Amino acid sequence: MKDKYKIDPDITKAETLPSFFYKDPAVFELLKKKIFLKSWQWVGDDNLVKETNSVYPLLILEDYLNEPIVLSKAKDGSINCMTNVCTHRGNILVIEPGKAKKITCMYHGRRFDDMGKFEYMPEFSKAKNFPRPCDDLHTFPLVKWGKLLFAGLNPTFDFQKVINKINERVGFLPIDEFLPDSSLSKDFTINAHWALYCDNYLEGFHIPFVHKDLNEVLDYDVYKTEIYDHCNLQIGYSEDDSDVFNLPEGHIDFGKNVAAYYYWVFPNMMFNFYPWGLSINIVKPISDSLTKISFRSYVLDESKLNRGAGNQLQKVEEEDEFVVENVHNGLRSSFYKAGRFSPTKEQGVHHFHRLISEFLN
Repeated sequence: MKDKYKIDPDITKAETLPSFFYKDPAVFELLKKKIFLKSWQWVGDDNLVKETNSVYPLLILEDYLNEPIVLSKAKDGSINCMTNVCTHRGNILVIEPGKAKKITCMYHGRRFDDMGKFEYMPEFSKAKNFPRPCDDLHTFPLVKWGKLLFAGLNPTFDFQKVINKINERVGFLPIDEFLPDSSLSKDFTINAHWALYCDNYLEGFHIPFVHKDLNEVLDYDVYKTEIYDHCNLQIGYSEDDSDVFNLPEGHIDFGKNVAAYYYWVFPNMMFNFYPWGLSINIVKPISDSLTKISFRSYVLDESKLNRGAGNQLQKVEEEDEFVVENVHNGLRSSFYKAGRFSPTKEQGVHHFHRLISEFLN
């Protein structure tokens, strides 16, 4: 395994992941355990459980992990993330969003409090060594960033450190004031491996060739990538000062015409900050040849919509889908094995491939 996926840390020498990584169904299944169960996923925002005693069931990465969770807002005001599976016989506990002071299984009546602690079970008075800690609902770590909620199933890195790194650039924005906009939120399905979509996102190399309109907005010559531990950043600059961030004095980029901050978080989350707000892109594997992309938008300033780098996002998405599907088909060739990285333009892809290699090892 180690030799199969080793990515040289020196980008000037490194080769990409081998083509079989994208083609082998067994590898696709292995990534569940090796990567997705060890990472973090965006699960929505705090409006899902706005009121005390609210419960909201979810599936993390439906059609792939299919991990049932339930969010609850306890009487102490805390938001909790728990397994939505009864510890008795595995029944799904919460079927629909609503309000519930207690979580009670409709199958045999096992009851839990609003933080998942076991409370009562009929016909178990003669059971020995009962209840045990394993009879409580398993709780997952939950991190809140503004309104946004992130759950870790069995994470191997600290998501708060990721947020802290992102806030070094966007911390001046009032994230708490961003409002969800369903009219800008869409789902797309592409006939390609999920990692190829990430590969494409992680480099601006293709912008002049694939995104003619976007290239008119961004200054390609100064497009920049920065690498961090479990995330990276691409900065899109504009040639003029229209449709850019109004950066405060003391900001690391003060005086620069920043049109967009594109953050990627391992393995499948993108946070695109524009002067109008935030577009979240979640890449959801379905099969080794099918992927769902969920766009969810949060608006800060409606007057800046449809301008600058944050304009025509659907057109940009359709252009990306076309090229990613072509790459997916090309990788099926018996004569393509692996490629090389541009040392100046593909640092983000190299970073992604190195993380995949590390997690698989």
